[in-house]
Amino acid sequence: MNQEKKQAIRDFLTQRVGDCRLLVFGDVMLDRYFTGEVTRISPEAPVPVNRVEGQRDTLGGAANVAHNLARLGAQVTLAGYIGKDHHGRVFQRQLRALGINDSCLYQGHRRTTTKIRILGGHQQMLRLDFEETEPVEAEVGRTLLLQIRTAIQKGVQAVIISDYGKGLCTDQMCQAIIACARQQNVPVLVDPKGTHWEKYRGAAYITPNVKEAATVLGHNLPNEDAPLAEAAATISSHYGIEQVMITRSERGISLYGAGRAYSVPTVAQEVFDVSGAGDTVIATFAAALAASLPTTTAVDLANYVAGLEVGHLGTYAVPREEVLQALFQH
Repeated sequence: MNQEKKQAIRDFLTQRVGDCRLLVFGDVMLDRYFTGEVTRISPEAPVPVNRVEGQRDTLGGAANVAHNLARLGAQVTLAGYIGKDHHGRVFQRQLRALGINDSCLYQGHRRTTTKIRILGGHQQMLRLDFEETEPVEAEVGRTLLLQIRTAIQKGVQAVIISDYGKGLCTDQMCQAIIACARQQNVPVLVDPKGTHWEKYRGAAYITPNVKEAATVLGHNLPNEDAPLAEAAATISSHYGIEQVMITRSERGISLYGAGRAYSVPTVAQEVFDVSGAGDTVIATFAAALAASLPTTTAVDLANYVAGLEVGHLGTYAVPREEVLQALFQH
C-alpha cells in the first residue's frame, strides 16, 4: 500500500468515518463463549469435563457486521429480528453498549438465534445452536420494511444485506430493500448465502468467498485469477449485480466490475481463526465507500482490517485505534 493510500485511510479513520451512516439488515445472532480448562474425563460418560473459567458474549451474524462498523467509528443502524427472551435482552445490552441504533430491530415470539461455543484452552469442543430458520411472518416483514424505508429516506450512505439463512432475508425483503435504496441512490452490498441469488438482483456489490461463488455456479472454481474473473463476470451478468468482490482466503481479495479487476494479497501475519472475517471485509469496505473513498483504497483497507481480525480467536471487531496503530507502525 503506497503512502498516498495510507494518508487517505488515515484521514478517513481520524476525520471522516464518524460522519458515515450505514444500515445493516440481516440475520442477527448472539455469540456466547464459555472458556475453561480440561484436565479429566467425566465418570458419568466418556466425555471431557470443562471447568469453566470465563464467559464472553458478543454480537454475531449480521450484528457482527454492525459491531465492526461501530468499532471503526461509523454511525450504524441494525435491522433484524430477536426474541423476547433472555438472549434477546443480552443482545440488546450489547447493542446499546456499542451505540448501535436499534430502532429497526423487531422483537417477536421466535427465539433469538444464539450460538454457544464451549472452549477448552484455545480448542473449540462443542457448539450449541438455538435457532429457527423458517421464513418470518408477512406481518414481521411489513413492519421491518416500513422502518427500513424510513431509515434509508432519512439518509444513509450505504446498506448492507447480511444473509445467514435464518429466515429473515426472503426474496421479498431483499428486493424491496434494494429497490428502496436504488431510488435514493444508495449502494447495497450483499454478503450472500446459499444458491438462490435472484433475491439479490440489482445490488451494487456482492461479496462471496471462493467456495460460495463455486456453489452458486455449480462447478469447481480454482482460486486463480482467470477462473475467478470469468466467474465474477457470470455472476454479475446473471444476477444484475454491478461489481463482485471475491474473498480468496490466503490470496487476499479481488474486485471485479466496471470493466476491470483489482486484487490485493492478504496481509495476515498469523491466522488463529477466520470466523467473522467476511463480516469485517464487507463492513470496512462499505464504510469506506460511504465516505467516497476510491474503490481500490476501500478494498485495500478491507483486506488490511480482515488481516488483523483473523489474528484473534473467535469473531473480533477491530477497533479504529488498532487499525491506525498497525497500519502506521510498519
